[in-house]
Amino acid sequence: MTARNLAHVAVVGAGVIGLSTAFRLARAGHRVSLHAPSAATGPSWVAGGMFGAFTEAWPGEETMLHLGAASLERWLPLLEDLEGAPAERSRILTGRGTVLAGVDAADAADVESIAATTEAHYPGALRHVTRRELRELEPSLAPVLRGAVVCDDEWSVDNRLLLSELGGACRDLGVERSLMPVTDVDELREGTGADFVVVAAGAGSAELIDVPVREVKGEVLRVRKRGSSESAPARTIRARVHGRPCYLVPRSWGLAVGATEYEHGHDLEATAGGARTLLDDAALVFPGIDDYAFAEVTAGLRPYSPDNAPMIGEVREGIIAACGHGRNGILLAAVTADAVKGIVEGEPLPEAASADPNRFRGDA
Repeated sequence: MTARNLAHVAVVGAGVIGLSTAFRLARAGHRVSLHAPSAATGPSWVAGGMFGAFTEAWPGEETMLHLGAASLERWLPLLEDLEGAPAERSRILTGRGTVLAGVDAADAADVESIAATTEAHYPGALRHVTRRELRELEPSLAPVLRGAVVCDDEWSVDNRLLLSELGGACRDLGVERSLMPVTDVDELREGTGADFVVVAAGAGSAELIDVPVREVKGEVLRVRKRGSSESAPARTIRARVHGRPCYLVPRSWGLAVGATEYEHGHDLEATAGGARTLLDDAALVFPGIDDYAFAEVTAGLRPYSPDNAPMIGEVREGIIAACGHGRNGILLAAVTADAVKGIVEGEPLPEAASADPNRFRGDA
């Protein structure tokens, strides 16, 4: 198949990875069918919606740093294609910029480790700010925060609006939709006559294509601003709170607050303890949250690979993995969609080479 040939591609999964991939392929002229129930209970629906390419860096996980940076470059063009308007007029984007800071000395040391890892590869991506400068940028934050750095190039999105817009765009582009669950990718390929099957089924991908994906539970709160409430931070706030990660992501109506992480197997129930921890940590960062109305607490199952990097590529001829994105599915959707499109068109994306799903096999 040459780059100019159009293919029939069956995509399994209707989260942000599946929908973004289906959109990119259909927009390029390929025939696409989407196979999955609603994503309204999956991790894409629960997510905070951050593009944390640089502020989630960690020593030893440089693969994720580079993939995140590559995806961040692709997100604004994707949104412009999706909405048909310049990014500055996007309804999906909810804020530009991220503040990363800590509560105690150990937290500040973690922030510095993240900053050093990012700056070693992307000089200038972050800038350090003093406490006074932080108060000028985000006056509603607690003065206890220390070691703050700011990334001006990270964005956040309303994840649920993103899913809705992607779904609508796929329909408009003629993507065929089946709500029936898929249990066998070979039967799907034979039954649809597809040239490729893309498995973007999150943690469910393990049963379909025998890839090592484990479920990690994460809880997220949504709180709504009331008439008497203090204005929320305009930027995404990522904080380390006594060793725990906490984030506050702006929305037009309030904040998304996350996120816990537990390896409890297939557990989708949000707990009182998880909600209490998130609210306690968020109040240390943004005290004004106490006057916000409690709107929702949800839990999702993040699909992690053994090394925490995604799996993007053919596991065998015609069967493409697009899974294992962990907590970064929203961020990595853009580069994943382009990488899958590259495979379908015979032009693999060099930036995605490190995500080869066959790296876990003994004969890889």
